[in-house]
Amino acid sequence: MRMAIVIGLVIHERGRETFQTAASTLSGVALEWVTYEYEREIRANVERLLGSTHVDGLLLGLMPYAECRALLPPDLQVTVTRPAPLDLALMINRAAGRGWPMTPVSIDTFEPGIVDEVAGQLGLDTADIARLPYSPDQSAAEVLRFHNDFLARNPDAYVITMRTAVARELTCRVMTTEKVVSTVRAELHELALRIRSERANAQRFAAGVFFVSKQDGGVDLDRARVRLMNLLVETPEFGDAWIENRGRRGVVVFAHKALFERITDNWVSVPALAQAEDVIGQRVVAGFGVGASARNCVLLAERAAARADQEAVPCGYLIEDSGLMIGPMSSARPPLSFEYREHTAELEALARDAGLSAVTLARLAALERGLHGRPIAPSDLADSLGITDPSGRRLIRKLVASGLVSQEGTTQTNRKGRPTRLYRLSIDNAVDARKDLT
Repeated sequence: MRMAIVIGLVIHERGRETFQTAASTLSGVALEWVTYEYEREIRANVERLLGSTHVDGLLLGLMPYAECRALLPPDLQVTVTRPAPLDLALMINRAAGRGWPMTPVSIDTFEPGIVDEVAGQLGLDTADIARLPYSPDQSAAEVLRFHNDFLARNPDAYVITMRTAVARELTCRVMTTEKVVSTVRAELHELALRIRSERANAQRFAAGVFFVSKQDGGVDLDRARVRLMNLLVETPEFGDAWIENRGRRGVVVFAHKALFERITDNWVSVPALAQAEDVIGQRVVAGFGVGASARNCVLLAERAAARADQEAVPCGYLIEDSGLMIGPMSSARPPLSFEYREHTAELEALARDAGLSAVTLARLAALERGLHGRPIAPSDLADSLGITDPSGRRLIRKLVASGLVSQEGTTQTNRKGRPTRLYRLSIDNAVDARKDLT
């Protein structure tokens, strides 16, 4: 089962019905709503969402984005909804429907080009229209002053505003801007497609080749490769990978591209190389390949590793089948944040109590961190560990009995089938608790 995409919507409470209608044609997407009545509530509400729920993307307007942009993770897909010509045309026509003259009118947030485009289509005199484009550092008081200055010169004018704080203070006729369903639907669909595309790219097949450099000489390469492979197998960040010792071709690691992006900090560094050099006592280099097949990936990774071996220090290179090459990736960054060898006593004690091997528990801890707090179904856990579904269910029962997972609701993939239970892993917390007791 593939986890649904989770999109957070940050909107004024009056717009919820429009956004719900717009989202009704989306499938495979779960929505997390962040609604506000007053603009001062936005930052705290978004912070609460990001702290409690993993979201793949966020859809929000210009002003909410300005309020909370400092909170947004750099890898979060974000769509900022911008006022569109159709939104403004709708507001002006609604004003006409209420019997108001279409002009004079004072408009904030919309870009002047949009205002002029709509005015031209409706045959309005732009001399009777005041425009205040959006600016991130614009205060509600400044926007209110702009409208009141225009109203002082044009007592019969009305205001179109996107700022609820401004609308509350105005004593004239006011139209508060609302999004059009078709515009919101297009923005939601585009964001969902972007997230799916990113996921698909992250799931591309990839390979890594790690080998002990021959340039140093006087090395028992066979023994060094065995130690290198054991080190990688015992490092939880590689828990979802398939690792093989291929002799002179090095230690080969097969995984999704996303795993290698995590362990290299998006192709910036390879901390595992520094650890390997400390353990083995010899220089280790790495190459990564991303291609259309396993064989292609390995060939590219071998070329990348050969290129890395030409450098004077431990480093890594990436070569993709598109011709892209990235490197050298440094090994000088701090070691991986969680390493099996550093927690041997706690992990082994926890594994014994749960009736599991320490390696399995380490792999589960790596999986937990990859989920970022999201719950997982037993079948997905089995897929991640490369075991059968029945084995996955038995493992879940052991973890429940040991207090290493908690049930987190259910999901329904088939209307006629039974709901599937979801579980949240808590291996790292249990390890930390053990450390506190020692």
